[in-house]
Amino acid sequence: MIRIGVLGPVGSGKTTLIEFLAEYLVRKEGLSVGIITNDVVSSHDALRIYQNLVLKEKLLPKENVIGIVTGGCPHTAIREDPSVNLRALETLIKRTSLDVIFIESGGDNVMSTFSPVLADYTIFVLDTAAGDKYPGKGGLGIQESDLLVVNKIDLAPFVGADLEKMRRDAEKIRKDKPTVFISLKTGDGIDDLIKIIRSELELEGLIRS
Repeated sequence: MIRIGVLGPVGSGKTTLIEFLAEYLVRKEGLSVGIITNDVVSSHDALRIYQNLVLKEKLLPKENVIGIVTGGCPHTAIREDPSVNLRALETLIKRTSLDVIFIESGGDNVMSTFSPVLADYTIFVLDTAAGDKYPGKGGLGIQESDLLVVNKIDLAPFVGADLEKMRRDAEKIRKDKPTVFISLKTGDGIDDLIKIIRSELELEGLIRS
């Protein structure tokens, strides 16, 4: 089993990315997936996932989705004191045998990271529409995540974002760690994303090449 932490600012597309990856892993790879969401004041993301993946698509049983309301600083629940998430993980593991568990952080800034006791692999999501400055700003989340996803690249022309600048800055900040530029709306970059995720799952012995 692998625990994949997904984090990034509010509105960057974390929930949509998790829904996409969960559907791919269940339908195409035949894996069993669980999802934990963290929201500060509501269970909005968990409810959305429940409506889309449990009720509408019937991809996940309802017991595979847990929503946590942290009631405070988003990164505390995934880094400084991840106990509430660790209990949720324990609950999921007791309920069913899972191959992949996604843990979505509440929306936070570029300094947010997951505790290594909570996530084995981390994905940091940035929204192109937030501006092309973010990869160059650095921050622990951007620098240390296993994968940086620059999302909503279809919006770049409308907000004046320079994707090549973002690519150069990401390469400089992240050294040899991978970055993908995607649009979940148009499908651009999705093959690159899937290739990286599959490679990690192969290393974990969850799928074969």
